[in-house]
Amino acid sequence: MRYYMTAYEQFLREFVKNPDMKQLSAIRKETLVQIGFMQHERFVHFLVCILVGILSFITIGLTLYYRTVALGILTALLLGLLAPYLWHYYFLENTTQRMYALYNKLSSLEEGIKYPNTDPDGKI
Repeated sequence: MRYYMTAYEQFLREFVKNPDMKQLSAIRKETLVQIGFMQHERFVHFLVCILVGILSFITIGLTLYYRTVALGILTALLLGLLAPYLWHYYFLENTTQRMYALYNKLSSLEEGIKYPNTDPDGKI
């Protein structure tokens, strides 16, 4: 998903720099669909992060109470899993936020309305 989102974001950045007015409406509509996919992916990873985080804290508590090696290993594994999940969710959240700004830029090109989070140079 990381490559997919990065590639689509780069495609939109290039399109915003050199817009083809004939394709602008279609690209704008497709961008809404892509943002929907990204929002769904972000939501699923949010739920997974919450689940792994809750399980991590439960096992931390159990490890501190029972002080067994098995629970300590389980806690370490869950914390080791939580860190990459949080890092990936951070990427998903920030990329989705940038996609909103790119969509606003596409809208400003099509409708002629200057949205507040876009600048005239196409930098987002």
